[in-house]
Formats: sequence, C-alpha cells, structure tokens
Amino acid sequence: MLNLAIIGGGPAGLTAGLYSTRGGLKDVVMFEVGMPGGQITQSSEIENYPGVFREDPPITGMELMEPWVKQAMHFGLKHQMSEVISISKEGDIFKIKTDSGEVEARAVIVATGSKPKKAGFKGEDEFFGKGISTCATCDGFFYKDKEVAVLGGGDTALEEAIYLSNICKKVYVIHRRDKFRAAPPTIERAKKRENIEFILNATIKEAYGNEMGLEGIIIEQEGKIIDLKVPGLFVFVGTEVNNKVLKKEDGSFICDVNENGEVIVDLKMHTSLKGLFAAGDVRVDAPKQVVCAAGDGATAGMEALHYIQEHFDD
Repeated sequence: MLNLAIIGGGPAGLTAGLYSTRGGLKDVVMFEVGMPGGQITQSSEIENYPGVFREDPPITGMELMEPWVKQAMHFGLKHQMSEVISISKEGDIFKIKTDSGEVEARAVIVATGSKPKKAGFKGEDEFFGKGISTCATCDGFFYKDKEVAVLGGGDTALEEAIYLSNICKKVYVIHRRDKFRAAPPTIERAKKRENIEFILNATIKEAYGNEMGLEGIIIEQEGKIIDLKVPGLFVFVGTEVNNKVLKKEDGSFICDVNENGEVIVDLKMHTSLKGLFAAGDVRVDAPKQVVCAAGDGATAGMEALHYIQEHFDD
C-alpha cells in the first residue's frame, strides 16, 4: 500500500512529491502518463519564475522543469507511467484505478491541472507559443509597446485586456457578441482604458504569419473582413478542468467542486473528503502560474504528510 499517491506530474505534483518525501514520507508515487513537467514545458520563454532568469536566450519551460524531476526523485519520489481512471475511498483507504490495475493509498493529492479551451480558428495550433498565448501574465511583457489582440468576452478576457493595456501600445478586444459576460465593474474599467478598442459581433477566421511567428489575424465582423496586423493574440474562451479522475460512475464527484468543476479547497489544500488534497490549476481560484502551483504543491505535500502521521500508527 502507498502512503501517498500524487496524480499529475506538473509543478504542483512534483513539488508535492518533493516536500512529502523530503519530510520523511516513504512509498510516495506520482502517476503521470508522459514525462513529468506539465504544460509549462511547452513554453519557449520563461521570465517570471523568481530566481531563474536568463536574458539571451531566455530560459525555456523545458529547461525550467528539468531539475525539478531529478530533485524530487532524489528524495524518494517514484514515477509510475500509468493513467489514473478514477479515485474512490473505502473506509480510510483510497482505491486508485489505473490502466494497469488498482492501487491503494492512505492519502491522495490531485494535481491534474486544467487546459485552455481552443477557439477553433485556422492557424491557432500552428502559432500557439509563437504569438498566440493563453496567459497575459506570462507573455504580455514580450509585447511591450506593441499592439495585441484579446479574444473573449468573460471576466478573464477583460481582466487580461486591462493588464495588457498597462504594457502594450494598444489592445483590441474581439468578442462574438455585442454584450459581455464579464461583471459590470470589469466592463466599465475596460471601457475607460483609452488604448483598449472593442471589435464586437466578430470572430477570428484565421491567424497567419511565418516561421518567426504570428503576423496578424483575419476577422469577420458582420460580413466585413478585417485584416488586423498584430504580433500577439491572447485567447480566453474558457478552460477545461482535468477533473475526470474525481468523477463517480453516476457523474457526481467524490469531493465538492464549484459550478466550473474546479475542486474546492481550503487554504491548506484540503478538499471536502478527508485525506484528499488538490493543488494547482485543478483547484478553485487558481492563479495559473508556475510559482503558485509550486506553492500549492508544497502546502499539499506537507499537509498530506501530517495527515498520515496523525491518522495512521505506522
């Protein structure tokens, strides 16, 4: 039997593994189908992780995460390349169903993250990471004093547009309707920014560029075609929480989640089910930053260690 099962091998999962094993916990296994590291390994430039900086060329996501794996394994974390299908609890013990069999554990940390939804226009995949981004905090600085576009009409889209307006020369907000889903105060704040321009009742048809990156986007607005030449496009059309491992057969969840399927936790990463913790982008109100996911993982790892020490004699 495992003491701790960690589901997910991104920054939150790896940090949870590091803090729990370095704290003395044995039999800790991280379940991750591919190589650990998470979505951040796909990023070509990392400039906002504290204490890790290289000006030219910038640190890549792969370079950032490489020592994390080695460090966590050094203290005893084990990696099992199995897909977790579901988690259940019988008495004090968790049953973890994987594609290679069932495993039992005394505590579980879910760090499966989330993924941005795609808008579905031509060129979206081709230029993702080469001008198309889903994180203004991560990539906005690269477009300092330049013009960029934001796609979306919710709170996140407008909040990120406001953030970008402090950095960029101009921000175009593209939305398929003439009304926003964002909160009224957020809409008013965005409208007051002189360098934010709204392109409403519009959709992006295509992103184009060359091997160097994005050069512009083709927009259709009420039958009219607009060729908007911008080097940066930020897409905010929602996220998909990777919470399927927490679902029961009847579609309900083994712990409390909010209306978006994000796991509800307290400040110590405890879920509503004792012995189950959630860390990183899978949890409610996650800032979706590597440094924050790592902090979640550290908290969850220490809390799982304390939980096992308090509830199990051996």
